[in-house]
Formats: sequence, structure tokens, C-alpha cells
Amino acid sequence: MTKEKNNLKKRLKSGEMVLGVWNSIPSPSLVNVIGASGVDFIIIDSEHGPINMETAEDMVRAAEVAGSAPIVRVPSNEDHLILRALDIGACGVQVPHVSTKLEAEKVVKSAKYYPEGERGLSPFTRAGGYGLKTEGYTDRANKETMVILNIEGKEGVSNIEEIATLPGIDVIFVGPYDLSQSLGIPGEVRDKKVLDAIKTCADVAAKNGIACGSFACDRAYLELLIECGVKYLTYMVDTSVIAGAYKDVCDFLKEKK
Repeated sequence: MTKEKNNLKKRLKSGEMVLGVWNSIPSPSLVNVIGASGVDFIIIDSEHGPINMETAEDMVRAAEVAGSAPIVRVPSNEDHLILRALDIGACGVQVPHVSTKLEAEKVVKSAKYYPEGERGLSPFTRAGGYGLKTEGYTDRANKETMVILNIEGKEGVSNIEEIATLPGIDVIFVGPYDLSQSLGIPGEVRDKKVLDAIKTCADVAAKNGIACGSFACDRAYLELLIECGVKYLTYMVDTSVIAGAYKDVCDFLKEKK
């Protein structure tokens, strides 16, 4: 899959639901295995995982080969991190802890080329086709690159109306666990306060032509997110899926002893 062929952004714009997985283990082979499941996108997580940019580039390639759109979550809202994530060929960048319109503007400026932003330009990167496809490159990148903002606290939720009016945003992603902590109920992601906040963000996002995203740790919560209007659905983390699968077998054998 080349960036030009990625249709994740178009599908979200048309109102379709898409499904992705969080990947924090620095392994292109694992990304390829996850992609074989048929998920629409894979979030390569360089915030909570040990993934460096060199490994992330190989992971982006592995996702493309499997037909899943590679999204890179950067550790923080800094222009050089966003730049590097996009220069290695990610279809989009996901930025944590955005709470104000000013912070959202900073993300868009870092992710977009002139006239939409101030992203540093080098057409000799993987994203730029190594200097062989320079004509129209910045226009294509501005059109196709996805910008995903993580709203992870009550301040972000309170500013969602203002944030959502900003051009250049594709997904407003509500992190339920960080949000629950911000609301004083850490880990209580099924609490009405958390679900109401997700629903509010989904409604505001839809009103502004933006998709809403969030995270589910089980199928029941996935259903709750769908009921809230979430379209950019993420399900589980690679580490948890692997550990859980082997724990189930270990527990089964313990019962047989």
C-alpha cells in the first residue's frame, strides 16, 4: 500500500467505521502478523512503547505490505517528532494530550506543508519518494496525511467545540483511561461521566465533519463506543492480546492439575 492508495481518510469522511489495533512491541514481523487479521489501521505507539524511529520506519513498511494503514503516535506535541513520523511514510500522525485550540493548531502546523502549515520540507525522504516524485508532493501530502488529536482530559473535553472548528483535523480521539483519571475516577472507563464525555466529543466532531475515535479493551466496550458514535475504533494492545492468550492456556492447564 502506498500512501496515495490509502483510503482510510476517505472512508472516515464518508462516515464509515474503521478498526485499528495499538502496537507497542518494536517488531515489523508482529505488525505484519497483526495486519494479516484484516484490521484497517495499526497505531505504532512511540509514546508508551520502546519504539524508535528507525524501527518505526520498518514497521510502517510492514503495515503497508499487509494492507493496513500505518499511523504513528508520537510521544508529545513537538514539531520534530511529528515531522519524523510523517517523513518515514506514516499515513497519519496521532498526537497525545491535546487540550486547547492553540495546541491543536500547533499539531496541524507541524503536520501540514504551506499554505496549511509549516512542516519542514525534504522531498528526499521515504514519504517524498526519495526525490523521484517531487512534482505536486506537498499538495498530495496535505490532502492525504491524517491528523489525529488525542483528547485525554476534562480540559480538552471542555474545549472540544473550539478545537473541532480548526481546519486540518481528521480524527478527535478520546482516551478513556486518561480521561477517567482526569475526572477523578481512574480506570472507571464505563462510568457515565466518561461515556458522556465520549458522546459529547463524538457529537461535536460529527457536527464539524470530523470522525471521533476511542479505545476498547473488550467487545462490550466496543459496543458502547459504537453507540456513542465513535467511528475510528481501536481495539486492544498487542502486549495485552499476547499475554492474555497465553494466560488463558496456563489457567486452563492449572485447573487440570
